[in-house]
Amino acid sequence: MRVRGLCPCCNTDRLLPGRDTGGTPICRDCAGIARDFFCDRCGFEGLLLGGRLCERCTLADTLVRLLDDGTGRVAPEVLPLVKILLDMGRPKSRLIWLRNPNVVRLLQDLATGSIPLTHEGLHQETPWRTVTHLRDLLMDSGVLPRVDRQLILYQRWLTERLAVIEEPEHRQLLRHFATWHQMRRLRAKVEKGPLGRSQTNHTKQEVTQAGAFLAWLADRGRAIGQCQQADIDAWHTESLATRRPSQSFLRWCMKTGRMPRLALPPAVITQDPESLHQHRRLAMLRRVLNDDSLPLRARVAAALVLLYAQPVSRIARLTIDYVTDDETTVTVQLGDPPSPLPEPVAVRCGPTSSPVSTCPTPAAGARSGSSLAVSPDSR
Repeated sequence: MRVRGLCPCCNTDRLLPGRDTGGTPICRDCAGIARDFFCDRCGFEGLLLGGRLCERCTLADTLVRLLDDGTGRVAPEVLPLVKILLDMGRPKSRLIWLRNPNVVRLLQDLATGSIPLTHEGLHQETPWRTVTHLRDLLMDSGVLPRVDRQLILYQRWLTERLAVIEEPEHRQLLRHFATWHQMRRLRAKVEKGPLGRSQTNHTKQEVTQAGAFLAWLADRGRAIGQCQQADIDAWHTESLATRRPSQSFLRWCMKTGRMPRLALPPAVITQDPESLHQHRRLAMLRRVLNDDSLPLRARVAAALVLLYAQPVSRIARLTIDYVTDDETTVTVQLGDPPSPLPEPVAVRCGPTSSPVSTCPTPAAGARSGSSLAVSPDSR
């Protein structure tokens, strides 16, 4: 009942519920099926549900019932939501979604006004996964203004996190830190582009470790305003890597006068002091070019590092817009002007492959902004 296409017997594009002697799907008429499958409301030929209505018409009736504002009609504010749900493919999946009791409750409360049709109104509702999906639909339909999804998820996490902190002074201090420092920083990043999950995860770690520090300091009999250098040193000595995210909170407290100005441990960057020798670089390059067991994305990133000494942070920002194909070479715009892919890697990446035996050193000035030309096969 879900097979559609061109009937091989009558060349008609329609539902193909029947089968010929060879098992090929054919239409109802060619198969000699007496029953018809046309919706009594819209005439669509397909799977019929109760009242001989198709799935889309059934979905429309269900939405009208759930989003009734008490007048027997859909609340005008959520009409765009109805339209986007009906325009989506696979109405069956929408019908299954509407069987969820939490979805039913949320839609009914939004239609009647029990839940304000705002981001703040949804912010208080549970379960968060269902609310997040509904919020995305409301933003896609234009009912709610678009906001960054990761930012919304972080705000919800923050509310739940602060709710479990028993000490009122700690809870208030962390709320101020999150509101006036973290949220301002995250909103500035949103203006430049969507937030990544790693960014909000790090922000959560800052709050978590800040709360842990306040509780740890209280166990030592001190408030944040009484913190001493010995406390800072002891806090970081016990577990520096785990507790380092708390430094953002500590710097904020010092800057705003909530604690004395104390010294924090400097950031330590561990780096291999030994330079990468040419033979080792070539061996690694051979592997990323030849080992198909490695993920392609990792191989491409590794090749950029090995050939042009590009930092990973820069490679991660590349998009397809940086790629230009002039039918002779494909250039990846890492800087200006583009530079050709060095031999013999260009041969290895081209239609006629040959083993990699030698390779030039990284291009001069690569870190300051060069670009890499690659063949179409290496995309």
